[in-house]
Amino acid sequence: MTTPLEAEIRRRIELAGPMPVRQFMSLCLTDPTHGYYMTRDPFGRAGDFVTAPEVSQVFGELIGLWAAAVWHHLGKPENVRLVELGPGRGTMMVDALRAANVMPGFRAAMVVHLVEVSPTLRQRQQETLQSLDVPVLWHESFDEVPEGPVIVLANEFFDALPVHQAVKQINGWYERMVGIDHNGELAFTIADEPIPLFEQLLPKQVRDASLGSLFEWRPDNLALEIGRRIVRGGGAALIIDYGHTESAQGETLQAVGKHGFADPLGTPGEVDLTAHVDFQALIMAAESMGVRTHGPLDQAEFLRRMGIERRAESLKASAPLEQATRIDVAVARLTGEGRTGMGKLFKAVAFTDPKLDALPGFVR
Repeated sequence: MTTPLEAEIRRRIELAGPMPVRQFMSLCLTDPTHGYYMTRDPFGRAGDFVTAPEVSQVFGELIGLWAAAVWHHLGKPENVRLVELGPGRGTMMVDALRAANVMPGFRAAMVVHLVEVSPTLRQRQQETLQSLDVPVLWHESFDEVPEGPVIVLANEFFDALPVHQAVKQINGWYERMVGIDHNGELAFTIADEPIPLFEQLLPKQVRDASLGSLFEWRPDNLALEIGRRIVRGGGAALIIDYGHTESAQGETLQAVGKHGFADPLGTPGEVDLTAHVDFQALIMAAESMGVRTHGPLDQAEFLRRMGIERRAESLKASAPLEQATRIDVAVARLTGEGRTGMGKLFKAVAFTDPKLDALPGFVR
């Protein structure tokens, strides 16, 4: 069965030819009418996937403690912008603000800025955050957040930003495209001409890739803008996502629906599309603006340094046995390895004003 978005994608391909993977991914996720994130709440057990804030309140609480400590290190600015990129249901922000109460004055100094393109999720966030006693503003993009001291939080945000893909051929690298094959199905293909001078832009470790190898990359715009804001106005950013610490060849584009993997081309607009974050590229872009980098660390190590085990024990002390067991399971999910564990696959990296050297979670 053809989805409404697939019909639109086919129409565009028939008019203009195959489209780059990045354009296909962008349409699938944020097409105003049929995009995956624009039309649904995909989070939780009833949705398509579960993120760390939905696994346990402890995750968001530790992020809140991190933000409060950073504000203290910044010299307690009287007006700080606490920004979350892609806030989901608003769960992490609620948990973070509850924990941030330990730092007197932080809540009074902050304005919360949520960067969200989805009308559906924005409505859900408004419901979740309506009882808060801090100002909350919504934006379509990070560029709309006012200048000044800023603390940026991004959990599982960068993996959903569309990626370009290129395939190595004998005479250069060709952009990977989505077209229509001889059976009338959506299929991957490559552009007619190689990307000019692409070899010179590749990380050194990828330049000697064998024929047929695939390389993914994202534009640096957001990382550059975050870095610029931090250096100009003071502040920090914490990014937690799944990915690799060094740029490498290989495909990581995947589709997820109903908590299982799906065909990325199978049902456009009906499944989530993501790709691993290239932390080396992300760090290089931010550092080019002058920020200091902390990490990346495995999520498990970051959460342990932030005190996840102590916080879990505190919660369990007054919890019934069944609830205490759920807390143990949640902590194991956030810090564990293996197929269901998030501790190793997910990484944490922070960018700060160059004057900040010691940072919670990144110093032993």
